[in-house]
Amino acid sequence: MVLLHVLFEHAVGYALLALKEVEEISLLLPQVEECVLNLGKFHNLVRLVAFFPFASSQIALENANAVSEGVVHEDLRLLLETHLPSKKKKVLLGVGDPKIGAAIQEELGYNCQTGGVIAEILRGIRLHFHNLVKGLTDLSACKAQLGLGHSYSRAKVKFNVNRVDNMIIQSISLLDQLDKDINTFSMRVREWYGYHFPELVKIINDNATYCRLAQFIGNRKELNEEKLEKLEELTMDGAKAKAILDASRSSMGMDISAIDLINIESFSSRVVSLSEYRQSLHTYLRSKMSQVAPSLSALIGEAVGARLIAHAGSLTNLAKYPASTVQILGAEKALFRALKTRGNTPKYGLIFHSTFIGRAAAKNKGRISRYLANKCSIASRIDCFSEVPTSVFGEKLREQVEERLSFYETGDIPRKNLEVMKEAMVQAEEAAAEISRKLEKQEKKRLKKEKKRLAAIALASSENSTPEECEETSERPKKKKKQKFQEAPQENGMEDPPVSLSKPKKKKSFSKEELVSSDIEETGGNGSLPKRKKSFPKEESVIDPEEAGNRSVPKKKRKFSSKEELLSSGPEEAAGTKSGSSKKKKKLQKLSQGD
Repeated sequence: MVLLHVLFEHAVGYALLALKEVEEISLLLPQVEECVLNLGKFHNLVRLVAFFPFASSQIALENANAVSEGVVHEDLRLLLETHLPSKKKKVLLGVGDPKIGAAIQEELGYNCQTGGVIAEILRGIRLHFHNLVKGLTDLSACKAQLGLGHSYSRAKVKFNVNRVDNMIIQSISLLDQLDKDINTFSMRVREWYGYHFPELVKIINDNATYCRLAQFIGNRKELNEEKLEKLEELTMDGAKAKAILDASRSSMGMDISAIDLINIESFSSRVVSLSEYRQSLHTYLRSKMSQVAPSLSALIGEAVGARLIAHAGSLTNLAKYPASTVQILGAEKALFRALKTRGNTPKYGLIFHSTFIGRAAAKNKGRISRYLANKCSIASRIDCFSEVPTSVFGEKLREQVEERLSFYETGDIPRKNLEVMKEAMVQAEEAAAEISRKLEKQEKKRLKKEKKRLAAIALASSENSTPEECEETSERPKKKKKQKFQEAPQENGMEDPPVSLSKPKKKKSFSKEELVSSDIEETGGNGSLPKRKKSFPKEESVIDPEEAGNRSVPKKKRKFSSKEELLSSGPEEAAGTKSGSSKKKKKLQKLSQGD
């Protein structure tokens, strides 16, 4: 009897399931096919032995990478060693990926099987997995799969904005389309304006120049000697400008109305703008090729290299192609027609547009195309897998092709590939060091600019907030001054005397005249009570050291008016003060009578 276990990898963790014992695994196939869609029957066939959940998304990503590369992760090893039987010969482990099966069999010694009934069982497990594991819902399983898929894709794809070949593919496709459209539109302008000035077609061959001249000349009868200088600027040739002026005077073309000329000129301006855009697009393509595939563009040219990348789909696909495929890339129809008719296969495809094949003799075209395809394959691999892009290898490979071409013509023996590559390696290291140095300088400059920008932002924000702060600071000293002016009378008449533990001072004796004058001054006002220094008991004035430590603000006693003092003090104090004042009045009256 063989006990079959199935390993299922999911985004939430590893699952180890056991099937019922059978003599042969192949006997399970009809039963599994019947019960895959029925959950109850599938439960009778399969039972969950162990489930190892992933602790985090990072651990899940590590396990997914290990399974895809055919490596046994520590988590998987722990699960299998813990829950599989110790007798390894009686255990058969079913896995979905042959790579991981071979790795398990090599490292752990368990017999692994893939395909056949295992694929059907895994299909059923994938369908009913959220029902087999307790606490797992279909929604949470789908979310885990989606998150792991995104993180796995981001980890696998090394995205570099400066080395994206998609822009090259679109640029070269647009460039080819623009060439066709500009040619078509230029033929339309030639035919349309040829009714009025047919001799211009024979003098000017370039399409863009013809459209510029048609836009500038307009009505040929208005062309005179004053416009000759402008004609020379447009044609870049004084003889052609003179020929155009002479032809306009003796032209056999028909007369044309103003509205027709307006339409011809507007259409010519569109064609001219398209040709100018084509030039800027070509410049952009050259700059992108120097960033993405510098060796390939140095070897075979920017346009041909871009067409090879576009035809292959990407630079990585082109790097994977052998040299024989690169040689006939773009000539697939001719190749299959030759194979079908048993004729001669094509010798070259897109690389025919390179200058090397055109310079070679007819008998050497096939040989040089094969050699050039070999070097193009090497250059594409260098560009694809090198960390620092450099054109040193492309220049050296181009020198090799030049030497081989001269060898076919003159018989001069070229240098060996080993010598050339050694020189290239030395120069490439120097170029890489120079490029890395430049990148470091650029990064430092960028950081300095960022610091300056942040400092300017901080300064601007502080300048915006300074006027308010200045107003606040100007208000604060004013308030303090007011407080000082208010506290001055307090200190003179109302504030408590400093607490001292010495003997109390004796009362000062006043003469009668002084008492009389002071009382008259005090009572002569608005009837306010005489100001006296308050004598508080010593217990109230003494402050505990703990309370003094807790209070950070210095104590300043509030100034009270006479009415507030009377209100704040109790009724007893108020009554005492009234009786004291009446007694004093009586004494004053007696003293005045005695005088």
